[in-house]
Amino acid sequence: MASSSPKLLLLLATSLLACGGLPVLVAADYAPMTLTVVNNCPFPVWPGIQANSGHDILEGGGFFLPSLSHKSFPAPTHPWSGRIWARTGCTPGSGAQLHCATGDCGGRLQCGGLGGAAPATLAQVNLHHNSDDQASYGVSVVDGFNVGLSVTPHEGRGNCPVLACRKDLTQTCPGELQVRSPAGGGAVVACKSGCEAFRTDELCCRNMYNSPRTCRASKYSEFFKRECPQAFTYAHDSPSLTHQCAAPRELKVIFCH
Repeated sequence: MASSSPKLLLLLATSLLACGGLPVLVAADYAPMTLTVVNNCPFPVWPGIQANSGHDILEGGGFFLPSLSHKSFPAPTHPWSGRIWARTGCTPGSGAQLHCATGDCGGRLQCGGLGGAAPATLAQVNLHHNSDDQASYGVSVVDGFNVGLSVTPHEGRGNCPVLACRKDLTQTCPGELQVRSPAGGGAVVACKSGCEAFRTDELCCRNMYNSPRTCRASKYSEFFKRECPQAFTYAHDSPSLTHQCAAPRELKVIFCH
């Protein structure tokens, strides 16, 4: 359990300014928190991080992570949201270039605000929201799958489950959704969503299908849901496990876990 209560974002000072007699509005940050990205895969990955609009870019948006290693860094001490994913099968280019078989972000080592190319498994994170310092997190295969991952909170208050899509779906991916490597004998390296594979409005929940009433599960999203019931599998999917986790000390995103 966390040992201290989360701080309010803004505290109204009880004293007055010496000159002018105006109240002082003092900004206060939330309690310190660590984000840790773990590579439990038997191969290197290049994690990518994309912040939602207006939020800080963390760790330049991407870095190298050898097999069986981790990287920890301070979480923002103010509200933040974004996504974290693994880039795989990457080949460094000149300068800061990096070209990846899955999850590529414009051929860059540090994504710098760019998202990853589908298909890629996503960890979605929302920190420091609501007055009790909520941390929301989840796993999404709406954009397809490249590696299994879990999101694990530590020392939070309330309902703080581990959420995951642990199975290697490259082993069971339907043929029409498979992405194969041009090298290595054409091994399956990722599994597309139905939307990515066929680009129809219905499968992508676009236009007349862009509402909870008209956006429905398909046989492709149902494949992902059978394999990973805790994950979001299409645009208006609902998670099978909800949570209200307040002020975790650490949030781990673990690839191949």
